Amino acid sequence: MNRIKSSILVVALVVFFGYVVQAQEVEDIKPQDSIINLTKAKKYILGGVTVKGNQKFGEESIKSFSGLVEGAEIKIPGDKLSSAIKKLWESNLFSNVDVYAVKIDKDAIYLEFEVQELTKIGTVTFRGLKKSKIADLQKETALKKGAMLTENLITTTKNYIKKKYTEKGYLKTKVNIQTKLDTATNNTSSVIVNVDRGTRVKIKNIRFEGNQALKDSKLRKYLKKTKEKRFWRFWKRSKYVQDNYEGDLDKLITKYQEKGYRDAQIISDSISWNNDKTINLDIKLTEGKKYQFGQIKFLGNTVFSDEQLSRFLGINEGDTYNGKLLSERVNGDGTPDSQDIANTYFNRGYMFSNVTPVETAVKDNVIDIEIRIHEDEQAIVKNVTVVGNDKTNDHVIYRELRTKPGDLFSKEAIIRSIREISQLGFFDPEAVMPDVKQNYAEKTVDIEYSVAEKGSSQIELQGGYGGGAFIGTLGLSFSNFSVRNLFNKKAYKPIPMGDGQRMSLRLQASKYSSTYSLSFTEPWLGGKKPKALSFSIYNSKQYRYNFTTRDVDKSQKLDILGASIGVNQRLNWPDDYFTLSTSINYQSYTLKNYRFPTLNFDNGKSNNLSVAVNFSRSSQGPSPIYPLKGSQFNIGLKLTPPFSLFEDKDYENISNEEKYKWLEFWKVSFSGKWYNEITKKVVLVTSAEIGLLGDYGKKEVSPFERFYVGGDGLQGQQFDGRQSIGLRGYPNSSLSPGGGGTVYDKFTLEMRYPITLKPNASIYVLGFLEGGNSYEGLVKFDPFNLKRSAGLGLRLFMPSFGLLGIDFGYGFDDVPTAPGTKAGWQTHFTIGQQF
Repeated sequence: MNRIKSSILVVALVVFFGYVVQAQEVEDIKPQDSIINLTKAKKYILGGVTVKGNQKFGEESIKSFSGLVEGAEIKIPGDKLSSAIKKLWESNLFSNVDVYAVKIDKDAIYLEFEVQELTKIGTVTFRGLKKSKIADLQKETALKKGAMLTENLITTTKNYIKKKYTEKGYLKTKVNIQTKLDTATNNTSSVIVNVDRGTRVKIKNIRFEGNQALKDSKLRKYLKKTKEKRFWRFWKRSKYVQDNYEGDLDKLITKYQEKGYRDAQIISDSISWNNDKTINLDIKLTEGKKYQFGQIKFLGNTVFSDEQLSRFLGINEGDTYNGKLLSERVNGDGTPDSQDIANTYFNRGYMFSNVTPVETAVKDNVIDIEIRIHEDEQAIVKNVTVVGNDKTNDHVIYRELRTKPGDLFSKEAIIRSIREISQLGFFDPEAVMPDVKQNYAEKTVDIEYSVAEKGSSQIELQGGYGGGAFIGTLGLSFSNFSVRNLFNKKAYKPIPMGDGQRMSLRLQASKYSSTYSLSFTEPWLGGKKPKALSFSIYNSKQYRYNFTTRDVDKSQKLDILGASIGVNQRLNWPDDYFTLSTSINYQSYTLKNYRFPTLNFDNGKSNNLSVAVNFSRSSQGPSPIYPLKGSQFNIGLKLTPPFSLFEDKDYENISNEEKYKWLEFWKVSFSGKWYNEITKKVVLVTSAEIGLLGDYGKKEVSPFERFYVGGDGLQGQQFDGRQSIGLRGYPNSSLSPGGGGTVYDKFTLEMRYPITLKPNASIYVLGFLEGGNSYEGLVKFDPFNLKRSAGLGLRLFMPSFGLLGIDFGYGFDDVPTAPGTKAGWQTHFTIGQQF
């Protein structure tokens, strides 16, 4: 702290400390006024303020910044003058501020500020590092051109650089900052930062003393961020970072306590240096004795019996003592859906309950526990509100909530509500936050859900030139549409949105083909129950095209008209994750001098009328793009009427036109997928699929609706109802017979890791093991004859374009078309949830 002087007849005032100091004579002041008693404050009128020593900053600016006003009353010593000096100091513009009283005229006092301005930074030069590292430091530190050069800035910069490299294992990092006044530029200094990282210090040995129950190798594994130098450990560098090391020591003791050694502690730890500039870590500890749980009693419980609470607790007398496990089983492990006693009470409405485990006795190595419970009254949900939804109407969110006014409070219901909001696809799953406000006096709670909307509509606009013709595609998909506002001009922003309906329109055209499709889904038919109504219609025309001459003959064509209507009902049994969906589907195929290989005739009409029933359960979440937990199951049945059973025809000797006038088949399928969060955000996904296509006995199995296994799983320009099953590492449809399979199975093991899960772009990488195959007939089905593959992939989700992906898969087995030759590496591009 610089000294601050005030001289009146040169009397120096140390304003901040209020001391009395010596005085000297000034001509303008009478002898009797030559001494000011600073032990008693005196009021003056501020006659004037002058400034000297300033170069870059004007006198009026400094006076204004001080806050002192000429003509105002001022007390010396007093707060106003102290505040003025403090303001000048805190401006970080001056290296020194002195104040002098240059004249006293009766009750008027005249002050002079003498300032020494800080120099500005002109150039900043880093030495001793690579250009890329220098660029990082230039961004990260405040030592930049134009900043005021202060000792604090220099010290802060030194400390930041040393800490940055120390955390990377450079324990002997040295930082020296030199400043030099630039004589060519007024009040400017150049700065040179010299950084000597030295070499990264690696840990040669981690040695333990005092451990008997656990081996050294086991203890080293518990030090997750502190590892010995080993040539084969490429995924985890050996480096010493003090904060990480201290954290690892704490976790080491926690591991001991989890194994019953409640009294374990680190006695000492030290670092020693080796000649090769590596270090040794020596850790001395005491384990203590191993404890067991004794009697476990429950006090204060009336809602649940002792037997029920014991089952929730899952700890028995004689078990190895584990304080962490006890705490987690009583009050949770920090996860939203933790299974513990406290959450069990919360889910029954006892929000104000309290559960406390207490050690009541320690006899030898046995610890008795009392779990003391204060149940209190049940809490009622009073108000439920939603904020942050600017586009989506309130009722779309409220109908998905499992917490309604008047319900008993339930933490489980809040978690389920978060999932349902996230599954809508209109909001960022990471930003759905409930705010629970308690009212203990009324025994009620208010719940406010905060959401952040994201784009939920997609557009596909593309054009290309191929096969001698231009192909244009326009696709629009609106996931939060509002039909009732179609004629409301104010609702167009740019389209009517907010009611949660889904509508998509796709147009594709070229000189030799055109396809038009329209689909619509109302998720809450009538607005009162979760019963979805959906319908779709499409038309496709294909003309005979000569790719050599590029001529189109529209007299030869395939005209396909299709439509479907379905109802999807959310069930309450076996639980409300189940849904039952039913749809009626119809397609007509009209051929005019056009060869359609699947039907094997050129002229005529074929009809496909089918009913599909799907019984499914979907509990994955909370995000539909990157689920962390839960599962998906689906059992599907699709069938046509058995026309052949009601007709007396010899189907072996009739024409294909007559045989396929009405297609008939039945199809059964099963798929299951499980999501498990292994560590934070790292998810293991396992899945299994099987499908079977059959006939009614009089006709052979339908040439439509068959299974084509292999590749990216994208269907492309196929109109025979085929089901494309992706199996990475093999070419598209290469694992099925030419006419498709009637049986298939597939199994997948996939590990996912997110790079970012932001609403504008979610990106994750994955590794997979996969196996599957298809067969012509149930007789040839061999569930263990799998075509195997492995590889890596990347997924990118953007609200405007959906989910895009690329996979690099290696097929370990041969394909039917090339026996004896492995499929090898294959690259697959995907759109949507193919795998």
